Amino acid sequence: MNFPGTVKSKLHKTGTTIFTIMSGLAQEHGAINLSQGFPDFPVSPELIRLYHEHMLAGHNQYAPMPGYRPLREALCNKIEKLYTATYDPDTEITITAGGTQAIYTAITSIIKEGDEVIVFEPAYDCYVPAIELNGGIPVQLQLKGPDFHIDWNEVKKMVNQRTRMIMINTPHNPTGSILTAKDMLQLEKITHNRDIVIVSDEVYEHIIFDGYEHQSVMRYPKLAERSFVVFSFGKTYHATGWKAGYCMAPANLMAEFRKAHQFTVFSVNTPLQYALADYMNSTPSYESVSAFYQKKRDLFLKLTKKSRFKPLACSGSYFQLFDYSAISQEKDTDFAVRLTKEFGVASIPVSVFYKNPVDHKILRFCFAKEDETLEKAAAKLCQI
Repeated sequence: MNFPGTVKSKLHKTGTTIFTIMSGLAQEHGAINLSQGFPDFPVSPELIRLYHEHMLAGHNQYAPMPGYRPLREALCNKIEKLYTATYDPDTEITITAGGTQAIYTAITSIIKEGDEVIVFEPAYDCYVPAIELNGGIPVQLQLKGPDFHIDWNEVKKMVNQRTRMIMINTPHNPTGSILTAKDMLQLEKITHNRDIVIVSDEVYEHIIFDGYEHQSVMRYPKLAERSFVVFSFGKTYHATGWKAGYCMAPANLMAEFRKAHQFTVFSVNTPLQYALADYMNSTPSYESVSAFYQKKRDLFLKLTKKSRFKPLACSGSYFQLFDYSAISQEKDTDFAVRLTKEFGVASIPVSVFYKNPVDHKILRFCFAKEDETLEKAAAKLCQI
């Protein structure tokens, strides 16, 4: 069946996401799926117990639009402890249906026709469509290799009177790079006395390695006062399918955020919010997440050491990039497909994270997996 009239797509250049394609290929060919960013190990039994307990207790109707207040309070307390930043649980935080919804809502609450938004590439695939759906103009700026850092002199040249927003992501998906204190001070300097809003995607805040400290915009008052800061319970608690996150922002920005939020989602899963509040107040489980994933990263690197894949530095997130140029000169999209079909390991080609594909012969692998899964995948990679 088809609509008999004219369909004028607002996203005419957008098709099925690479994540859907590669996960579908993995399933079709029985490959080990290291493409999409989700764990294959269980959620905390205690968190599941609390979730079930609150469903049985009857907490199954709409939650307040901004979110269950005790959860908002717990999050504000956590932020104050980690980043010495003070947020009002009533006016400066909203519980969302995952990080992606928070990012979209932040963009749609601010961006109007013709506004420019600076996006650093490679970029997570939800950023640009959200900008375009709201009539904004994405202005892409490529991170500089091999460590994927921001050239702030280039940013200065890109900023003009039409620049309404800058989007940052640390730790970064897909590269695993992180922003430093120097980066944050540069961003602060560039946005000073300008009408620029920041969207800071920090969903991997608790997955950072080698003794580095997460540089949240909330550590910097002059950045915090102009920022929507986005987080994910799914990334922290290994439950990506629950689609729960939150956004923090100054009261006047959050007021605009909630105007859009109330007509798109309105409220988020009630028993889950009750469970998360209880869990956070009894178990500071996020404190061990970085060490947990650093062991996963180190194991994956050790297991693939004898392969012909060359690892790039990964300072955060649960993604490891590998350069395969010593193996093949195929396009990364073609090699990723062949790797899945012929060798049984699914990955993501990094070129798809660019508006105009840039092929550095690099693939992204997710190491948020059971050790046994990583061992099996690495054995296959070492045979190539």
